[in-house]
Amino acid sequence: MIPLPWPFERQYMQLALMGGLAVGISAPLVGTFLVQKRLSLMGDGIGHVAFAGVAAGLLAGVWPIWTALGAAAVSACTIEWLRSRGRAGGDLALALFFYVGIASGVVLTGLSGSLNGGILSYLFGSILTVTPGDARSIAILGFTTAVVVIIGWRGLFSAVLDEEAARVAGLPVDFLNLGLAALTAVIVVAAMQVVGVLLVAALMVLPVGAAQRFSPSFKTTLIIASAVGATSAVVGLVAARQWNLAPGGTIVLVAAVIFIIAAVGGRWHFPGFSRR
Repeated sequence: MIPLPWPFERQYMQLALMGGLAVGISAPLVGTFLVQKRLSLMGDGIGHVAFAGVAAGLLAGVWPIWTALGAAAVSACTIEWLRSRGRAGGDLALALFFYVGIASGVVLTGLSGSLNGGILSYLFGSILTVTPGDARSIAILGFTTAVVVIIGWRGLFSAVLDEEAARVAGLPVDFLNLGLAALTAVIVVAAMQVVGVLLVAALMVLPVGAAQRFSPSFKTTLIIASAVGATSAVVGLVAARQWNLAPGGTIVLVAAVIFIIAAVGGRWHFPGFSRR
């Protein structure tokens, strides 16, 4: 165990810090593109389907992370396919997966009888009970997502800012959109045990909203949003330890407080992002 000061002197708090930082840093990176694309609730829609994947895993007796990741990835790519081909508007496609996902999760939970057998930890998060293996998995997913965004952010930004202009410029817009959808699925699954599938979208959006109040460029927004997410994770864990609060909800509440402070004290908006 690494010697750290209170409140991270115990192993379970260090594992929680590891998972919280991984998600806090990476979730807003993906969320920045979703907000720019006006798909802020995409994380919620995929999260509901991931809940069905967790229930399916518990029913089948396999590790729920794998089934949740598979369900989330398929749903994310399907939402993007429906949106890009005009088969359903973005909001309508998300609503479809909202309701089908949660209904399927309820049915599968009933079949597996797992309501008291761990399903609630995925709904609301259970960061203080993550194992070393869980923490490593969350860190790997978060690190991989961050690396992909850092490498490909210019192409992703061009695709979400103006698809037609990006196509004219020769960018693989369909591939980039599918890649963004897949990254969203990965973050949703990584965050399940941190803040739960019901709150994961908040951690993808609120830090971005706060960052936009102070940043005139997209690149700077990515950096500030990631810093806000990391700060929310650390402060939320400290507050949860100090006052015996639910850590997942506390992390999101800290992000919400930062957003409100930024909205009141910062500049309200910028007319658009620059390409810096």
